Amino acid sequence: MTAKADRTQDQDVVAVIIDDHRTMEGLFRRMRSNAEDRAAALNEFSALLVAHSEAEEAEVYGALKRFGGVDTEEVEHGEEEHADGTKALLALLEVDDVGSDAWDTRLAKLVEAVSHHMDEEERTVLNEARESVPEGRRTELGIAFQEERARQLASDCGSVEHVRELVRG
Repeated sequence: MTAKADRTQDQDVVAVIIDDHRTMEGLFRRMRSNAEDRAAALNEFSALLVAHSEAEEAEVYGALKRFGGVDTEEVEHGEEEHADGTKALLALLEVDDVGSDAWDTRLAKLVEAVSHHMDEEERTVLNEARESVPEGRRTELGIAFQEERARQLASDCGSVEHVRELVRG
């Protein structure tokens, strides 16, 4: 594979989103582990989840709705699942003791909500995008997604205050 092909694949919106999903799964493992700094993992996860969701909605979902091979209802369902994940995230952020039963219960709900969304999005929206959206357009969307995600991360988007604002709508 050429260097240009590597760069294009690294910026393909499907690959970029899936890479974020794998990072989130690693953060779930860290948040579950007593050997890790669970609070730090939650802070990292919170920022990534919010930045990822906001970037998908701002830069990717609208564009995908315009392609015939991507199911508009699945894209809209993804937006609903983002809201569910954000609510579950807020519930966990509001737990003071990372070793408590409340932490474990709310973490399980967060993992369930976000894992369900990631699985469904990968099987439907992203597979359809890979098949229906031309490679050049996927690269453009990947670059726009990464730029918006970086902007969100720079704004402290994962703070409990910001997550509360998102939940309030």
